[in-house]
This record gives sequence, C-alpha cells and structure tokens, in this order.
Amino acid sequence: MDLNIDRNATGSLVRQLVASLTEWINTHGIRPGARLPSIRQLATENGLSLSSVIKAYDQLVASGVLESRHGSGFFVAQQMPVASAPDIDDAVGWRLFDNESTQLKLGCGWLPDAWRDDTDLGQAIRQVVRSDNQALFNYSTPLGSAQLRLHIQKRLGLIDIHVDPQQILTTQGASHGLDLLVRTLLKPDDLVLVESPGYYNLFNLLKLHGVKTLAVPRTAQGPDIASLERLLDIHKPAYFFINSMYQNPTGTSLAPSVAYRLLQLATLHDFRLIEDDIYADFQNGPTSRLASLDALDRVIYLASFSKTLSSSLRIGYVVAQPEVIKRLAEVKMVTGIGCSLLAENVVATLLANGAYRKLLQRLRVRLNKQMASTLRLLDPAHWEVFAEPSGGLFVWARPRHVPGERVRQIAGQLQIQLSPGSTFLPEGEACDWLRLNVAFTQDVRAQAFFRQIGQESAVGTEVLMGMDIK
Repeated sequence: MDLNIDRNATGSLVRQLVASLTEWINTHGIRPGARLPSIRQLATENGLSLSSVIKAYDQLVASGVLESRHGSGFFVAQQMPVASAPDIDDAVGWRLFDNESTQLKLGCGWLPDAWRDDTDLGQAIRQVVRSDNQALFNYSTPLGSAQLRLHIQKRLGLIDIHVDPQQILTTQGASHGLDLLVRTLLKPDDLVLVESPGYYNLFNLLKLHGVKTLAVPRTAQGPDIASLERLLDIHKPAYFFINSMYQNPTGTSLAPSVAYRLLQLATLHDFRLIEDDIYADFQNGPTSRLASLDALDRVIYLASFSKTLSSSLRIGYVVAQPEVIKRLAEVKMVTGIGCSLLAENVVATLLANGAYRKLLQRLRVRLNKQMASTLRLLDPAHWEVFAEPSGGLFVWARPRHVPGERVRQIAGQLQIQLSPGSTFLPEGEACDWLRLNVAFTQDVRAQAFFRQIGQESAVGTEVLMGMDIK
C-alpha cells in the first residue's frame, strides 16, 4: 500500500497518514471487516517509523474508522448510520448556538463574545485550580457550594430578598432550574399559566413533560391582569411562570400595581408564581420583584450568571421555602448528581474579589448606550416598538410596512439570523414581531438591515398615503 506521504509538507506525518488511510479506504470502497496491513508492513512499505503508524492507527480507531482486534490486527470498522437532523425551528434552534457560524445573531439571547471579560475569569480559574484541589476532582454538595450560596445570599439581600442559605439551591443555569421545578412540582396534564410572548424553551419544556398551558398576554406593565382574571374565573392553574424584569422577549418590567395584584390573585385562587429573573443583574433602577414583595410565601425565584458572566460555566440558582429546596435537591441528585464544584468556586471567587460587581457596572453602562442608540435607530426606520425598555438586552419590534417574508429575505442577504415572533408564542402562531438584541445592533450588517427596512417601509408608507388620497 503506497500512500505517497510527502515528507516536505508542513503538516505532521501522522496527520498525513491518517488522512491518506481514510482516503484510501473510501476511494477503494474497502468494506467493513477488511484487514489492513500490519504496523510493521505499512511502516516498511512507506518508509515510516513504527511509532508514526501506531499513532495513526490509534487515531483512526478513536475516530471509529478502524477497530483493533487483540492479536489479529486492525480492521475497517462498521460505519454507524448518520442520524437525521431533529425537527427544530432553525430560527432559534440549533443554528443560533452554532459557534462556527459567521452570521450576525441579531435575535440571540446573550452578549457578544467581544463584550466578555476573560481576564478576571481566567485569573479566578487559575486561583481555584492552584488553591482548591477538591474543586478539580470532587462533586459539589446537593445544595451546591456553601461558599457560593453565602455570596448569593448577600446579593439577594441587596434586592430585598432575604433568605437563609438553606433556601438556595445551585443549578446548571436557569434552564436546569426550570427543568428541576417542572420535574418536581408538576405532572402530566397539570395546568400552568405562561406569558405570551414568552420564553420559547419553557414552552418546549412544559410540552416535553405533558404539562398544559394557558397563555396570558404580556403588556408593557407586565401580564394583562384583566385577561388573567378571566382565565382564573374558569381554570385552576397550579403555577404561573413569569419574567418580572427585562422580560424575554419584550424587554418590559413589572409595574408595582401589577405585581401587587398578581400576588393578591395568587392568594385568592391558590396558585404559585415561579419568577424567572435571569436578567436581574442588568438592573439599572428600582423594580418590583415578586420574591421581595412576597417573602417567598407563594413565589419561587430563580436566576443565573450565564447571561452576564459566562454561558459555559452554567451556574444558576433557585430560591424557595426549605421544603421545596429539599425536594429539588433530591431530584437534582437523581438526575445529575450535582453541579460542577470547579465552576461554582470560580463564580464564588469572582463574587468575593469584587470582579463580578465591576463587570456588571461596565455592562450596564454599555447596554444603556446600546439600548438608547437602538431605539433611536428604529423610529426613523419605520419600526413599531412594543415598549421602550428601561434596560436589559431586548427590544420587541416590527417593521410597519414590510412583509415578514421580505424582512427574512433581507436578513438572509446580509447574513443575519433573526428570532421571529412566532417562536415566542406558546402555540407558535404566525407573528410579525421580532426580538432584537441591542448588543448586536451596532454591527455594520445590522445597520444595513435597519437602513434597508427603513427605505422599503418609507416606500410602503407613500403607497398607503397615495391610496388614502384617492
């Protein structure tokens, strides 16, 4: 077998050998089970060292191209069939999480990589690795790192949520927290309230567990109380899942009057509220949190460090009454043992040394500027804005006179990924609203997108005005 190895090439001989062997198998149609030359034979025929051939064969075994049979040699492996792609909405499905994509993710739910501060994070990781061998090798406790929970307790106190550390359970992000709550507190055919528009992954999670949903329209002040009261006159939901602050996707926050009325209705109709406060740390000014008003009597609170610090660390937390936390911890142990102690201690280090506080200050200032500049862009470009958020990541908006299909076409031409409004509705019905992430709107592609939408909207306005005159 002559593989024509080029010893003057810049790549390593082992890499060349792996590629050449793979190509030879595919080109010659070698069937599974066929035996390859021995290590010594292949090395002799191609003038290679035994170690190079051994390494190449090992890599091909590891990648599933070959299989090793003890005492017999190496054979072409049975190729596994390629799994078909799951049926997931491309707009906000797996493609949004494709780190290899060069498209602008104008509708995503996180900060750009360029906004992340890897210096403090890297220092914290090195500090934990040097000083805490347990974090490298051991499981965390069922409730989570005691050190981290103490820091979370202090942070919660700053927003008037006063709890004992035993009321805090760490999770692998807020999504894990929601999953634990659904697994633990609900069963198939249970009825819950959700916001519309709202968090698409929550809708999918509830459907996965067979939980039925009732949609409550979201207004600029929070859930539509009149609609909620009508639903409660007919139905008996167990829980209401809600974003209080900088809601996903509308960017709106709870008004005090709405918050108080929600708690009154929860008591009157005997349901509980699950307050997802994942964007809490972007807070600019005072707000109405259900957990602070209710003292966690009828409210379960959850948040995360993923949006501000790092999505890779996957550290969030749930806050509730001790008996609920105990049940959640039991399910957490059964389904996943626990969180990463290394990640928990890294977050605790950043909270302890003040780096996280300084990071938040910088992010809030930057997001405030981005929010203001985005809102200034949208009005002259003929966009309708659902409500002007006071902070956070999102603006919920739609072009006034450009059809949705044309909007998607323009975005595709400019290599922009959008998050269409239908994704944020419980039943996925047609919707021309879009979630816009203000952290991405200064990109030249986003600027071109708004400019072209504005130009075509202006033409549409002139046409409509002409029709009115006639």
